[in-house]
Amino acid sequence: MRVLITGGAGFIGSHLADLILQRGHTVLAMDNLVTGSMENLVHLEDDSRFSFIRHDVTEPIHVGGSLDAILHLASLPSPVDYLQMPIQTLKVGSLGVYHALGLARAKSARFLLASTSEVYGDPLVHPQPETYWGNVNPIGPRGVYDESKRFGEALTMAYHRTHDLQTRIARIFNTYGPRMRMQDGRVVPNFVGQALRGEPLTVYNDGSRTRSFCYVSDLVEGLYRLLLSDEVMPVNLGNPREITILELAQLVIHLAGSSSEIALVSPKGTRTEDDPQTRQPDIARARTLLGWEPAIALEQGLLRTIAYFQKRSASTV
Repeated sequence: MRVLITGGAGFIGSHLADLILQRGHTVLAMDNLVTGSMENLVHLEDDSRFSFIRHDVTEPIHVGGSLDAILHLASLPSPVDYLQMPIQTLKVGSLGVYHALGLARAKSARFLLASTSEVYGDPLVHPQPETYWGNVNPIGPRGVYDESKRFGEALTMAYHRTHDLQTRIARIFNTYGPRMRMQDGRVVPNFVGQALRGEPLTVYNDGSRTRSFCYVSDLVEGLYRLLLSDEVMPVNLGNPREITILELAQLVIHLAGSSSEIALVSPKGTRTEDDPQTRQPDIARARTLLGWEPAIALEQGLLRTIAYFQKRSASTV
């Protein structure tokens, strides 16, 4: 296959490029490098089956030659990013999806949308199955991300129903691993960075909110299997192991061998407004349809992530 990955220089996109190349295909990675980094792709520069296109997907997309598949990962998924760039977040989640779908239709290519567990909002159903419609505040600060993803799903299904386009929708739950940005703003790099610097790990309120963390190699395997499947309706991809944020902080300190303490703080501003209280995927459909479930335990994945950030910190000293 000849495959286009939008957001290909990002954390997940670059790992996905690795996997697709390993499976013997050709990859075009597209990114405007607002949050992505060429450092994530430098190891692919000498691979003749890989090429990079610098482009903003909110503008029309033109790619020469045939395409067999488009995986649309371009997004601003971190709260730090979408709270600072709310309009850009809405544009990439609407115009970006529209342009990518238009290209897929023009090339008769299979299309996969990287959606998110945030379509469920602050869930009233636990764990979250794909049949749950969600509990989202459309006018809250997080709405720019949540609603752009919900719109993207609706547009993807409209192209499938109207143009008979082969589409796939992945609802991605919290994912972590190497190539995350230290200043990403999400909890794993925050905690790992604080632990490695010997700083207190800042846990909001009492730390009782829960999340479920999937290691990136497991996630991209699920995306690849979904792309090759015949499933049109959304599929949850994530690790069903649920853990409180306080427990995660304690685990990171232990695995990093850190002397850091935990600081319970009250959040300020809009950073945690409408922040979900719980998050846990029901992955029964992924198990049945894709034969997929996570293989990397949280402790194992965190050790790999800590080692990555330790190496990066050492290289910048």
